[in-house]
Amino acid sequence: MKKALIVQGGWQGHQPKEVSEIFRGLLEEAGFEAEVSDTLEAFADAGKLRGLDLIVPAWTMGEITKDLVKNVSEAVQSGVGIAGCHGGMCDAFRNNVDWQFMTGGQWVAHPGNDGVEYVVNIKHSSSPLVEGIEDFTVKSEQYYLHVDPAVEVLATTRFPVVPGPHSLNKAVDMPVIWTKRWGVGRVFYCSLGHQANIVEMPQVKEIMRRGLLWAAEGKLAAARDAGAFATGAAYTGMGDSN
Repeated sequence: MKKALIVQGGWQGHQPKEVSEIFRGLLEEAGFEAEVSDTLEAFADAGKLRGLDLIVPAWTMGEITKDLVKNVSEAVQSGVGIAGCHGGMCDAFRNNVDWQFMTGGQWVAHPGNDGVEYVVNIKHSSSPLVEGIEDFTVKSEQYYLHVDPAVEVLATTRFPVVPGPHSLNKAVDMPVIWTKRWGVGRVFYCSLGHQANIVEMPQVKEIMRRGLLWAAEGKLAAARDAGAFATGAAYTGMGDSN
């Protein structure tokens, strides 16, 4: 049975407990043993983290020690997946650049705040994670992020929608959903999910379900690729989202 650790807390405006329960439900339906913790000390046991298949952070605007981030980072590098949404993953620890490097981005603004209506544009590619999902409209915070250029972008949104100091710049397509690698671990992020009702949207919930399961396959994929190298078989590659 695959094992997942969901760590929830931080700023309560993002309803971390409710969002974590949605994630727990998705994972348990897929046959996972899913533990939910409300303390960052859940990251203290490096050996336990390496024994997981998936880490799901749901912790906004907190403080974390370098040692705890190091434990998570090394677990992901070894093949453990990490997946999350909104501020629970990419506005978690503003003062820790190692966390931001691993996750692929950091929130910097949401012009117009909550209640902005905008379109999520699906970027169809070789990735199965958004296959069959069409562009959709959401009314929520529209996240402006500083993003790692190494990520594979699976969906974007167009800025500006509302006036602000950014408005006189040319229109930009901001990543909404992405994947990347950290070591041999798989990283998945979706900027949607301000509160539980957004995560419950059919498109968002399905995207998160796929992302969680995809990230959790990283350890198996890494072992498979290592076996291919050992036997001289063709390398399957780590650059795709399969």
